[in-house]
Amino acid sequence: MPLNQDVLWYKDAIIYQVHVRTFFDSNGDGIGDFPGLEQKLGYLQELGINAIWLMPFFPSPLRDDGYDIAEYTTVHSAYGTLDDFRKLLESAHNRGIRVIIEMVLNHTSDQHPWFQESRSSRHNPRRDWYVWSDTDERYKGTRIIFLDTEKSNWAWDPISKAYYWHRFFSHQPDLNYDNPAVREQMWKVMSFWLEMGVDGFRLDAVPYLVEREGTNCENLPETHEVLKDLRRRLDEQFPGRMLLAEANQWPADLRPYFADGNEFHMAFHFPLMPRMFMGLKLEDRKPITEILQQTPEIPPSCQWSLFLRNHDELTLEMVTDMERDYMYDTYAENKTMRLNLGIRRRLAPLLENDRRRIELMNGLLMSLPGTPIVYYGDEIGMGDNINLGDRNGVRTPMQWSGGWNAGFSTAEPDRLYAPLIQNPVYGYPAVNVLSQLGSEHSLLRWMQRMIMVRASTAVFGRGSIEFLRPANHRILAYVRRLGKEAVLAVNNLSGAAQAVELDLKKYKGNILIEMSGKNIFPRVGEQPYLLTLGPYQFFWFRLRRI
Repeated sequence: MPLNQDVLWYKDAIIYQVHVRTFFDSNGDGIGDFPGLEQKLGYLQELGINAIWLMPFFPSPLRDDGYDIAEYTTVHSAYGTLDDFRKLLESAHNRGIRVIIEMVLNHTSDQHPWFQESRSSRHNPRRDWYVWSDTDERYKGTRIIFLDTEKSNWAWDPISKAYYWHRFFSHQPDLNYDNPAVREQMWKVMSFWLEMGVDGFRLDAVPYLVEREGTNCENLPETHEVLKDLRRRLDEQFPGRMLLAEANQWPADLRPYFADGNEFHMAFHFPLMPRMFMGLKLEDRKPITEILQQTPEIPPSCQWSLFLRNHDELTLEMVTDMERDYMYDTYAENKTMRLNLGIRRRLAPLLENDRRRIELMNGLLMSLPGTPIVYYGDEIGMGDNINLGDRNGVRTPMQWSGGWNAGFSTAEPDRLYAPLIQNPVYGYPAVNVLSQLGSEHSLLRWMQRMIMVRASTAVFGRGSIEFLRPANHRILAYVRRLGKEAVLAVNNLSGAAQAVELDLKKYKGNILIEMSGKNIFPRVGEQPYLLTLGPYQFFWFRLRRI
């Protein structure tokens, strides 16, 4: 199936996030690789996925799971070769699946040859490729992101006898974007992968590219200039490719990353995600409707990217202190579940493995405005291992079967890059792809059906949203519209059955067709429309004049 040529393809995408090393090991060394991922593309196609986002696969000391890059234009030897990547790209495209890769612009590993040169001498030509200082007193107004591990954004380098700037771990020095040579080099890196055929980049940590005294060194105009320049070059040389911003900011601060449709095509909606969990726990739509009302309009060619969970902690940076305390108390009573300003759990354990709540949250993910991202393994309800350090507990091997090493690898179990989940509830004998493919009622089969329903209309990816405001605050209801098409989504955020009266007067004369079963509900009249929903139940209805 050739790729469709629509330059707005990302609006209709359903993206699957995967780490190469976690997915499938083709050569028995205990580490997932590109040939292994290529072998599993059929599974993703059957799931209904039409884009994959690959976490970093570049050479790296792996002190931050590959986000500490030591070489930008080749592949970590554990994952295969550049030719293996090319083959994966070709196979994915043949199946109609686009490939989005990670690009870490903000920093490199301290093992990168550029940094080794930069630190070697104050006269080295690459000295000012990084941000150096004789004092650690500069940029005082800048917050520390990794509060649990870093005490300062400056690190002392004994070789160079100077301080270097880092917004993340101290082994990840920040590049100096005030230097035109750095900007030029990073565009060369991006061009290398674009020429090979990648369809887009997730640009990591973009708010922090430039530093200025007297500011918090985030979202600066100079940073936006750098990003606009990259976008301009992309459009000129590689039209139809996409840039996705990882900018963990409030909606108003995120809006400039779209600019006038000439900066990012997409950005993660970080503030929405924790409030979906909050609304569910409070059994109240207010946290969700409130944050979406605060979300500014974005240019027509732009798109929000929505997710429930990913490879990082469930971030609580973009919530108030009171909201953060509430989330900790309800979703992470055990202190080991907390990391930095977040909660390091997967979706199913966060929702206490309650199938109804897992379905409801995925229903919201698929029907709110934006492009949904599914984190690998969440489609089968995989668990986590909070005893593994940092965020590794949510990055364990994919569970393909109940057999040897969960079908992930033929290696001896002690050679796996991370231990398998073994507990009775989430362990691979209980939760795996093979058994779920064999049951029509499994979570995996349900996810396939919902993805198919979502893909049957462009209204979810491209339509407007209008919230209905029924008296029952436990019901979240909205109409998505695109042209003459309208879809009504009604969600019960409560663990008890709820009745709701919806004001659908403007749709008088329409019948409601439930989208997953195609069953017809009564015609809309003058009176409020009465629906009853079971605990955590949701409906998607096509509104049709017949």
